[in-house]
Amino acid sequence: MGARDPPEEADDLLALCEPGIIDKTRYYVPVDGRVFEVDEFHGENAGLIVAELELAHADDPVPSPPWLGPEVTGDPRYYNAALKAHPYRDWVE
Repeated sequence: MGARDPPEEADDLLALCEPGIIDKTRYYVPVDGRVFEVDEFHGENAGLIVAELELAHADDPVPSPPWLGPEVTGDPRYYNAALKAHPYRDWVE
């Protein structure tokens, strides 16, 4: 297998992607010396806001600012692929 041009490699990688776009704005919000990544979704997922905090260890304490909602880690509805297939606007609570 020979070397390929970068555009060919890029086309091959893009072909692996699922169709659709997740439109969101990311904010970096410092809290107690940590930084939350807060994603505000737009388009079909408008109204959904998700905050993420990377932990060094699973038992690290998590700051709890008053704007923080319920824990959604592991809930597959929040994965980008799921949000493309079943946007937030279609969820029934």
